[in-house]
Amino acid sequence: MTIAVNNLTVDFDERFQLHNINWQVDLGHHWVITGANGAGKSALAAALAGAGDILAGDIQGLPERIGVVSFEAQEELIDKERKKDDADIMDVISEGTPVREIIFDDCLDPDTAKDLIARFNLHYLLDRAFRKLSTGESRKVMIIRALSCKPQLLLLDEPFDGLDADTLTMFQQYLQQLVTQVPMILVLNRFDEFPDFVTHIAYVEAGQLMHQVDKQDTEAYDNLYQLLHLKSNDLDIPQAETETAIPKLPADQPLVKLTDLTIKHDEFKLIDKLNWTIEPNQHWQLSGPNGSGKTAILSIITGDHPQCYTNDILVFGFQRGNGESIWQIKQFIGYVSTALQWEYRVQISLRNVIISGFHDSIGLYTKASDGQKAIADQWLAVLGMQDRADESFQKLSYGDQRLLLIARAMVKHPPLLILDEPCLGLDDMNRQLVLALIEKICAGTETAVIYVNHHAEDKIAGIENFLALEQRQGA
Repeated sequence: MTIAVNNLTVDFDERFQLHNINWQVDLGHHWVITGANGAGKSALAAALAGAGDILAGDIQGLPERIGVVSFEAQEELIDKERKKDDADIMDVISEGTPVREIIFDDCLDPDTAKDLIARFNLHYLLDRAFRKLSTGESRKVMIIRALSCKPQLLLLDEPFDGLDADTLTMFQQYLQQLVTQVPMILVLNRFDEFPDFVTHIAYVEAGQLMHQVDKQDTEAYDNLYQLLHLKSNDLDIPQAETETAIPKLPADQPLVKLTDLTIKHDEFKLIDKLNWTIEPNQHWQLSGPNGSGKTAILSIITGDHPQCYTNDILVFGFQRGNGESIWQIKQFIGYVSTALQWEYRVQISLRNVIISGFHDSIGLYTKASDGQKAIADQWLAVLGMQDRADESFQKLSYGDQRLLLIARAMVKHPPLLILDEPCLGLDDMNRQLVLALIEKICAGTETAVIYVNHHAEDKIAGIENFLALEQRQGA
């Protein structure tokens, strides 16, 4: 099998174009597509899957069955589930499609699906609604769907993001077993996640395929590695704006104190009598496998979990359940997560996305002050987006959106900054930028950090406290 891309130009809803792509994928070759955020990596993979409008050129040799894993496909499936509620004219809230149906409807290889369900330990989720899964759990379902369609080509866009370390190792080993059976094209930002079986690297920049490197060409490979690991200059975090300053908290009181925290689903205890205290300017790394309760604990702190009223929880001086509002809690928190990014769909400028962090809003509904605009522009300069202040947030790549939401979370210098997998979807250069920012926050501000991360190598200088959760029996 040979896939030939000839002088291909593709338009994606006038938001982005691939230009004059010439590329050949031969039998036995396994490619990684890489490049900076917004370069067109995902667009190139999507074009192979049939997305976009071809303006010139063609693609020859594409097989009939292509297994696709991507954040866009994952989000599209979640959106379809949400629309079921919107379309319900009987005012009956749908429970959503169970995972079992998501996997097995139209499945061509049920044996592979069953094998992967066992490998991913997803038996306990089969009857749960897909839209209620965590990011990592839903990612696993997408992987199973792609691999059980008897694929003749696998297009895997950041397939490892959102997976804990043990699952990542298992999945990479599983892909290794498929090397002789099906060609693979992976979109990856992290050089350290390139599987050993990869034979070629495609480097995309500004919608063009700039470099095609045989992995055996050591010199060319090293040059590409160096290109993607450019270090950012010294960064200064913009100062907080004083007009909408957050109330000062007592320095001698903990920010968060969870006493015998218990989170239950029916009779199953996801968290059982957890005690955790976070002091001012104290930094924590929260880790654990998918389904161990990390997201649930974060939602307890932010006040978004219904069981925050049935537990002994002290946050920012408020004993939960005594009449405080959720906005009294949230004013002290900056938050970044994949779920937030999926919710942040408004059509506003990059500058206004950052300014919305002053108001904890999705979108901006208050006139910004000159001081807020100035600070937002300083953050855009830190992110290398100073010339794009008036562009639409929705036109950004996935990784650039994540960078902007991190700036939004930190713009008010909150007492607590929660970073739930902040590097998810970022290329090496932008990941180093994010890690450098977090290190500066830990070292030079009065903001405490909770850093959730699956990648052990992405350690943050200044984080010396660790809470590691374990997956409880039954999960």
